[in-house]
Amino acid sequence: MENHTNETTPTAVRPFRFNVPEAELTELRRLINATKWPERETVADASQGVQLATMQQLARYWGTEYDWRTCEAKLNALPQFITEIDGLDIHFIHVRSKHENALPLIVTHGWPGSVIEQLKIIDPLTNPTAHGASASDAFHLVIPSMPGYGFSGKPTSTGWDPIRIARAWIVLMKRLGYTRYVAQGGDWGNAVTEQMALQKPPELLGIHTNM
Repeated sequence: MENHTNETTPTAVRPFRFNVPEAELTELRRLINATKWPERETVADASQGVQLATMQQLARYWGTEYDWRTCEAKLNALPQFITEIDGLDIHFIHVRSKHENALPLIVTHGWPGSVIEQLKIIDPLTNPTAHGASASDAFHLVIPSMPGYGFSGKPTSTGWDPIRIARAWIVLMKRLGYTRYVAQGGDWGNAVTEQMALQKPPELLGIHTNM
């Protein structure tokens, strides 16, 4: 079913891992901690916008508390891949269930989001018997990063609207060898998923969306 290779042809599905150089993390923290703050707002509520104390608390979290390495390890523990579609590199997570009759499902994140939002659903959907459900509830999961998001390529011209992204997702599922699948998307992913349905690929059995 899968078509993961180490080839270098444009249509190859290439394994992917990501490790941020420590120097870049250090520089990012330095820039955050060097923020020059304005005077506080003249009211005691948020009627003039996000309050200074809230922004300073947020900066402290990202500058001193957030641990990127933990997130990086979670991502790199999963099967991640890159493949070129319509001239653009598309990053995706592909986790197959141990249950052979699992239904393939492509899940599209929203804006301003990323595949990190979907990490929590991977085990319940691919391994439902470990969460009190049955093997018939299992899915093979494909979770792509939309163009310009996460580790997918950044478009250099306009035109990557939901219609074009939907077309790319249809190509992706076909490239992975899936002859029947369903799709889900929320927020901006909702628009992409609806466009997949409107394009009527014969392999797509149904969709679920949320806003």
